[in-house]
Formats: sequence, C-alpha cells, structure tokens
Amino acid sequence: MTEHNAAVSMEGITKRFPGVVANEDVNLDILEGEVHTLLGENGAGKSTLMNILTGIYRADAGKIYIRREPVHFRSPRDAIAKGIGMVHQHFKLVSSHTVAENIILGMEGGFGRLHLKDVEAQTIQLTEQYGLKVDPKAYIWQLSIGEQQRVEILKTLFRGAKILILDEPTAVLTPQESRELFVTLRAMTAEGHSIVFISHKLDEVMDISTRITVLRRGRVVGSAIPDRTDQRELSKMMVGREVLFDVEHKDPRLGEQVLEVQNLSVLNARGLPALKGVSLTVTAGEILGIAGVAGNGQEELAEAITGLRPQTGGMIRLDGREMTGARARDYIEAGVAYVPADRNGVASVGNLSLSENVVLKQYREGRFANGPFLNFDLIDGFADELINRYNIAAPGHEVAVRLLSGGNLQKVILAREISSHHRLLVVMSPTRGLDVGATDFIRKTLDKHRQEGTAILLVSEDLEELFSLSDRIGVLFSGEIM
Repeated sequence: MTEHNAAVSMEGITKRFPGVVANEDVNLDILEGEVHTLLGENGAGKSTLMNILTGIYRADAGKIYIRREPVHFRSPRDAIAKGIGMVHQHFKLVSSHTVAENIILGMEGGFGRLHLKDVEAQTIQLTEQYGLKVDPKAYIWQLSIGEQQRVEILKTLFRGAKILILDEPTAVLTPQESRELFVTLRAMTAEGHSIVFISHKLDEVMDISTRITVLRRGRVVGSAIPDRTDQRELSKMMVGREVLFDVEHKDPRLGEQVLEVQNLSVLNARGLPALKGVSLTVTAGEILGIAGVAGNGQEELAEAITGLRPQTGGMIRLDGREMTGARARDYIEAGVAYVPADRNGVASVGNLSLSENVVLKQYREGRFANGPFLNFDLIDGFADELINRYNIAAPGHEVAVRLLSGGNLQKVILAREISSHHRLLVVMSPTRGLDVGATDFIRKTLDKHRQEGTAILLVSEDLEELFSLSDRIGVLFSGEIM
C-alpha cells in the first residue's frame, strides 16, 4: 500500500543478472522529510535497488512512482530531472578541477552557459544553508575525504535533488566528520528533503533513521522504527540468525618475537615525513592493535612492514632476520601476509577471476605451476576449497571479483592471505563497510589464527574492533606512537 505522503514508491521491483536474482518483488516507500535506512548484508540487493531508482539499471518488473506519478527512467539524467541524486561510496570527482567546476561537470551547457562566479556564489549559499563547509575555489586534491563527500552532496543539491541517496556515507569518515554529516542530514530533512541512508553501522542507523527497511537475499524481510527495536534484532533480521557482537577473547599464548621495528622513518607520497622513529614488536599468538585517525602514518607503517614502501631510517626484523631494504617478494617469502585497506584498487585485480585472485601470491609454487605453465584444474579446485571454507557467496570460481559484494571480496582477500605461508599477518581496516555477518566472521577468523600462533598487526579506526580483538594497543598520531 503506497503511503499518502510518499516521495518515492517502488512496487514489485525485480532485477535479475546471469545466475543471480538481485531484487525480487521489492516494495519500498520513502516518505517526504525522513531518513529511510536500507539495511542488509553485502550482496542483499540494496545498491541494485538504488541503482534502479537512479536510472543506472532498468528493472525487469515493477513500477516506480515519484509523488504518485508513474515514471520510467532510461538513464540517470531522467532520475536527476525528477529530483533524485545519489552520492556513491566511491566518489566521482575530478581531482584536478575545483569544487565549483566539479559541481557543474556534466550539466547541460557545462562551462559555457554557466558562469563560474555564479556557480561559486550559489555554492556558498548552499554551504551556508546546510552547513556543508567547503571552499568552491579549492581543488579536489586539496580536500579531505569528508570535504570531498560534501562536494558530492553539493553536486546533487545544485541540480535540485529533493531525494538524496547516500551509499555507505560514513565508511571513510572520522567520527567527527560523521557527526557533522548527521547535522547536515537533519537540516535537509527539516526542509522536506527525503534521505535514503545505506549503512552497516548499526549504532549510526539507530541514531539517524526515521524508519528502517531490511533486505535479505534480494527480498524485503521486515521494517522497523528505531524506538521499537535494537541492534540485535536488526542483526538477526539481516542475517537470519543471532549475531554475537563480542569475540570470546582468550588470554594469548605468547610465543617468540616475530616482528621487531626500531626507530622506523618513512616518507609519504608527497615526500613528507609520515613515520618519525616508530618502534614496536609483535609476538606469535598476539594481536597488536594500531589506533588513530586516518592520515597519521598507518598506511605507510603497513606498507613499510610489507616491503611496499622504502624506509629512510630505522630497522625491521622478522624472526630475527634483518629485512631493512628488502623487496616485497622477500617479505612474502619470509612469511608476511597483507590485507590492505583498499580492497578494490590494491588488494585485488577486479577483471581477473576469483581463481586467479586467490593465487596471485602463490602461482609460482610447484603445486600450481609446471615451469611457466599454470595448472588451472588445481587452481580452480583450490579456489572452490576456499569458497567453501570461508563461506564466500559467489556464482563460481570463474566470476570476476569486481562483481562480488564488498564483504565477499574481503573474504577472498583474507582467504588468499591466510592460506599462504605466513608468520605475520598485517591487516588494515578489515571490516570497514561490511555487514554484521561478514564482520562477525572476519573477527572470529582473525582471533582463531591468533590462537593458532600467528602474529597479527591490526590497523583500524574502529575502536570497538580494536578493544574486541587486541591484546595490546598502540596509538599512532602524526607519525609517532604516543
């Protein structure tokens, strides 16, 4: 039944891809002036449903109404014309252009008809109206991640969007930036805007939502109002079972020292000091957590310890072996496994199959290769084994990993790293942007390997995750362990 004051009504939406039903008979009403949260596991169909609403995909069945008027979107331009805008998880900005230039990029008339000074003036007016502080003359490359997100929101508002879809908007934000975003969202709904909020962070969902709709395996399984539910009930609706938020963290059985870092100094990509004399140790059977706000040297620390970034000073030892200046392959052969924060751009090759991705570090081994020739029967069998062991939801080992959901891609990367010979596991933000089911699985997997004697360096901005998993925690600030 369509709500009387619905800004959007989606009725009976079905969308199929080869081998997958992404959405099946989905009904969704988004009311005027509300924050409507879409919850569900990775791959539950949330993004597909919103891609249909924004004209990126066309539904195989079903109807869409905008303020009770039937619409048929053939492209994103049609959706924008009806006042629908989307801020994607991965921003679509041109870093060499200014804020104002990005705001009008792609608009009809472009730089010709729209005077840049007028655009800058309108942008300033929008920033003041909604608290989206950003300089319209600044270049994108000069902005923080939080400021770049504000630019994406400003782009949709400049085009007249009254219905705004935010896909995982806080995944890359600091807690302070997330709070500032919520102030903006409340100001927008107070003026009648409708917000669709896609997130896996249940504490944020309970804080910001007016209503919540839960998807599982492409279907709506229930809806809720924050005042009448709790995080455990929402988690059960999402995954179909009870989710235990706390890892049973047993006292570590410490072994010998695996990693020793002394007075490590490293430069960042701009040639400025990123690490300034960092010293730490990790022993077999323990998790050392590294806390801190992004940009304080965490990425450079992980890259130095895995041989991906050169040192300007200091020393690194693995099992007593001097590794200073060694290549990345030397670190791999010494037993270092690495799960980077960027699972798409660094940790995987999107157009390669799942089978090919799980042997990216091991394809030279005799069990997978006969000289220069790969044995794909063995590789495919190995991939199938990992799919079963790690509960990876994939159509098969031949699927390109770019088609997997974030949680399943993370499982592929973790499976590859853990299945290789390893003494030290370096993991960055392992559960960022993942649903509660995938988060629960990955945290338990890390704790299991800690108990089996692996030394783990866990870098995360999620304090709850660090407290749940770590045996010791170091805080990294401005390139130094505080």
